[in-house]
Amino acid sequence: MPYCLAEGADALADPPWGAAPPPWAPGRREDIGRMRENHHDDADRTWCLSEVDIFCDLSEPEMAAIAEAAPMKTYTAGEILYSPPQMSEVLFILKRGRIRIFRVSAEGRALTTAIINPGTIFGEMVLLGQRMYGNYAEALDDVTVCVMSRDDVHRLLLSDPRIAARITAILGRRLGDLEQRLSDTVFKSVAQRVACTLITLIPAQAPSRTLRPLASHPQVTLTHEQVAALAGTSRETVTKVLRELADRGLLRLGRGRITVLDPDRLRDEGG
Repeated sequence: MPYCLAEGADALADPPWGAAPPPWAPGRREDIGRMRENHHDDADRTWCLSEVDIFCDLSEPEMAAIAEAAPMKTYTAGEILYSPPQMSEVLFILKRGRIRIFRVSAEGRALTTAIINPGTIFGEMVLLGQRMYGNYAEALDDVTVCVMSRDDVHRLLLSDPRIAARITAILGRRLGDLEQRLSDTVFKSVAQRVACTLITLIPAQAPSRTLRPLASHPQVTLTHEQVAALAGTSRETVTKVLRELADRGLLRLGRGRITVLDPDRLRDEGG
């Protein structure tokens, strides 16, 4: 059952988890006042879009036109970028950081449906077939996004066949990722889901081979409770699984930080 917001924003006033919400309950760390809209020069605005996949071969004037229509905003880790009561059509273009898309049941249990990485899009935009369907979007890290309205999406994105084709491809991959995540939830053990979650969160540039003891290992900067929310299980279970993986030399555990010592073996653990 999706988290019921039929009553609008009032539904969050008396949530099912009571006075002590879990760390990743919707809105717990939301602070709209901390969201910052960046007012910089043209170079900064273009920077926000310059490495986004769908704009990879645009000319400088084309990039400048899109940057002008897509103000750059930043959010800190834990902030909610989008929640169901907003009911507004807006497209986010993710430049930096990662976003967690999740739903919440009537009992307060969260289900992660996607993890959005830099260089792609998300949000509520019927024109693109891009819907949030009652999902929340939360910053996993400090993030930078560019935000576009419905009119600007139609004028600047859908009118360009190159961009429209790439958006279609992104949405197709997103659907495939969702199907895989749901399949993992049903068919994989908790230990496998935890391993898959950690592999997903490793930075893309991290080496996949076993590294020398003094080399820099890829790190996942999340707490056990946050990993549990992503893997769809309890903190206690995640702690047990992580300790077992650490005892076998795959991980090193720290406060709010998990160092992946052997990504290949961890990937094998995820099945």
